Amino acid sequence: MRDYKKFDVWKKSHQLTLLIYHEILPGFPKHEIFHLASQTKRAAYSIPMNIAEGSGKNTDRDFASYLDISLGSANELEYCCLLAKDLDYLSDEKHYRVNNQINQVKAMLIGLIKVIRKSK
Repeated sequence: MRDYKKFDVWKKSHQLTLLIYHEILPGFPKHEIFHLASQTKRAAYSIPMNIAEGSGKNTDRDFASYLDISLGSANELEYCCLLAKDLDYLSDEKHYRVNNQINQVKAMLIGLIKVIRKSK
């Protein structure tokens, strides 16, 4: 069993989730609480949550599958933030900042997936 808290990608994705909660979601209008804001929140916490869940699996193959799900959630979050920017819920500056962090997480996930799949 792996300790998910030791993975840099988990740490980075957890920080990204906190950024979404503290700095991004408060800028969304009230009418989006059950729509785009909710979807953005779920996509954000899905990234570290799937890393944590996958780290408890017995095989590298299973762990890599959960990392794939995390990567999908990162892509979803990226689009949610782009849509929020285009709807003027998110400033260009905040979008740049969050998008940069999302891309870092995606790159880290891709790297970890490659390492795990090569170790077969």
